[in-house]
Amino acid sequence: MNFLSELTGSFSQNSASNPTVEMVEAAYRHHKLGYRYINCEVTPDQLGDAVKGARAMGWVGFNCSQPHKVEVIKYLDGLGESAALMGAVNCVVRRDGKYIGENTDGKGFLESLKVVVDPKHKNIVVLGAGGAARAIAIELALAGATEITIANRDSNRGNELVDLINGKTKTNGQFFKWDSPFKVPSNIDILVNATSVGMAPHGDERLNLDVESLRTNLVVADVIVNPPNTLLLSDAKAKGCQVIDGLGMIVNQGILGVKYWTGITADAGVMRDALAKVL
Repeated sequence: MNFLSELTGSFSQNSASNPTVEMVEAAYRHHKLGYRYINCEVTPDQLGDAVKGARAMGWVGFNCSQPHKVEVIKYLDGLGESAALMGAVNCVVRRDGKYIGENTDGKGFLESLKVVVDPKHKNIVVLGAGGAARAIAIELALAGATEITIANRDSNRGNELVDLINGKTKTNGQFFKWDSPFKVPSNIDILVNATSVGMAPHGDERLNLDVESLRTNLVVADVIVNPPNTLLLSDAKAKGCQVIDGLGMIVNQGILGVKYWTGITADAGVMRDALAKVL
């Protein structure tokens, strides 16, 4: 079967809302590329069939959101370096007829962060230990962070990520059992929320955080896209912190994905404008 367009897309458990669709489609239109980006609702028990379907239809690649970022690995032909290190995939690209898993979560965040601060030689706290936290923490470590503290409620999951940092990078990893309001230590340079707390439709949720421990020389970043201005960022602004919203991370992820699939470096302004309109 011949297609008029090369197909890319997203495998997510909830297809009701995915702002990445409009962002990537806007890039395809702007650069006059014969590609389409399709959002597909895929439950965990359907993931293997979904990958088989993508192969059968000749998709050049696709994104994976939670809860598929780890499970998808068993259906792929190989992994890129960062994805193999993190044990998680959010972007799949067809290379020489094989599906290779990559991870653009951490890379997208890192590019956004570097606009404000270089993480090299910095002390950083990452809130959470899920897929996004793993990707971000590893990229920060590879970028030369001095120390990364993982704050998480689940000790096993948190220590697993700390062990990964200590075993695979030169950065010192530490774990903090997050069962009480987190007080940001005075030696921390960057605070990253890599949890889903505060994400729509629960935008009124607050992190278990001691807001009084936020200070003017702290950079506070949130990975949440909707809403872009989370309660964490509002609190941080009120305390005089430099803040980074999740839009830059998503845009940079999109740029990397489009580059993997098409070979074209997409216009960041076009993608950010499209994303902002959706949100």
